[in-house]
Amino acid sequence: MATLRFNSLTGTLEKNPTSSFSSNPRLSWAYFQCNNKGERRASRMTVKAMGAAKYKGTQMREKKLTEMIEKKVTEAKQVCEGDETSDECKVAWDEVEEVSQAKADLRLRLEIEKKDPLESFCEENPETEECKIYED
Repeated sequence: MATLRFNSLTGTLEKNPTSSFSSNPRLSWAYFQCNNKGERRASRMTVKAMGAAKYKGTQMREKKLTEMIEKKVTEAKQVCEGDETSDECKVAWDEVEEVSQAKADLRLRLEIEKKDPLESFCEENPETEECKIYED
């Protein structure tokens, strides 16, 4: 279970007992506990899945970018522990932003093109060894 935080609300993401994630993978339920009154509220959240096919190289690249983002965030937190207004802190968070943007660009490009990344590469670089076509 994951803890969710929205402004002054905290809660737990739970599987809705009356519906199945497998029947509609785009829907999940979140329950929030208000801090002041203890009331429990339910909200429906929609999650959009990527429509493009995931090729092995693309999956590896996304995984590496995700790992790099996590590493950069950890580094930025360590750098900023003493002084959050220092130039080093700003540079560290800029690096996090750049890697995050690279992952977002990859996802956007995959969603728009909806084809094998090798096809896009070969359109731009037909003379490379990976793109040569040999006829018998």
